[in-house]
Amino acid sequence: MAAPSRRLAAIPPRPEASRLIADCAVDALLKELDAWPKPGLVSRIDSGSHKDMDADMLAESAEALRPFFAELALAGQAGAAMGELRAIGLRAETAMLAATGGVNTHRGAIFGLGLLCAAAGQMGRAIVPSGLGEVVRRCWGHEIMRGPVPLFSHGTAALRQYGAGGARAEAASGFRSVHDIGLPALRRGRALQPKDRDAAAVHACFALIARVQDTNLLHRGGVSGQRMAATMADFFLRCGGVGNRDWRARATAAHAVFVALGLSPGGCADLLAMTLFVDTVGSLGGLDAPQ
Repeated sequence: MAAPSRRLAAIPPRPEASRLIADCAVDALLKELDAWPKPGLVSRIDSGSHKDMDADMLAESAEALRPFFAELALAGQAGAAMGELRAIGLRAETAMLAATGGVNTHRGAIFGLGLLCAAAGQMGRAIVPSGLGEVVRRCWGHEIMRGPVPLFSHGTAALRQYGAGGARAEAASGFRSVHDIGLPALRRGRALQPKDRDAAAVHACFALIARVQDTNLLHRGGVSGQRMAATMADFFLRCGGVGNRDWRARATAAHAVFVALGLSPGGCADLLAMTLFVDTVGSLGGLDAPQ
């Protein structure tokens, strides 16, 4: 892992900046929740393929994570090593489970968004969205891959059975799916439907499902379920995505199929929240990347 910068370590922590970063993280989770229809996922409309959670629970869970996202941003600004970030993440997970009565609503988001909050904290006043993933890869990527592997997580099971890299490989790569798939699709969705607040996020969600090997889909539907989900998402995009005048009906139909089969692209939901975070957090630094 790259050594923390002496310059960064010498800068006094800025709690106000960390709170703004945390606000962006929670806002990203809530925007992901608000977007509808997302195939198989929880929204304000329904609970998708999930019988153990609903929109209110997800909103409460997101709010419970706010102080931990701020703490992760402060830790990143101070040049913290992965072990310290992991300890904060474990406390965040405990708070999440307390808020939800033991339901895992945001474990993946704690990991992914948490690392991006730490990266934003390390960037300080010069937050450049296109560089956030690179900060994660450079500073913590090696330790992410060397770190402890949960014995009973869906991601670990998918790694053993299917060779899927999952969240750890995604993070260690610098969140390439966010930068290469999520953000371009989000911007394309905005261009296609500039007046519809849901459309861009839905377009990005379908793009991620079409191209990402989602370990939650593998867990629920195996390789056949993963492939079917990707094929349906790709068809939605090839028909114009949210640029099709019937896009909402098409997305709703895909949602119904996912629910009927019990499929939920939870990994893509996490990546969508990360995409929304990276898209907005750059405004805090005033040095947003060129579009």
